[in-house]
Amino acid sequence: MAYSPEIAQAMLQRQQAEAIIAARQKIVEGAVGMVEMALDKLKDQSVVELDEERKANMVSNLMVVLCSDRATQPVINAGTLY
Repeated sequence: MAYSPEIAQAMLQRQQAEAIIAARQKIVEGAVGMVEMALDKLKDQSVVELDEERKANMVSNLMVVLCSDRATQPVINAGTLY
């Protein structure tokens, strides 16, 4: 069955959008698992004790890095933790 070019293009765009959404869902699921693992390891190995605000900041930073489709640039904190 042959579709008109307009219909075929619309169908292709929909398939591509669905593929992008599915891929992003997988990326987020993986990122959440990695963040959970990182928090658990930091806690279990007593590497650092984070209050809720710093934990939320770390989670936010990790999610940005893990879900980004571009290379990240490190930022060096020259100040203190508190």
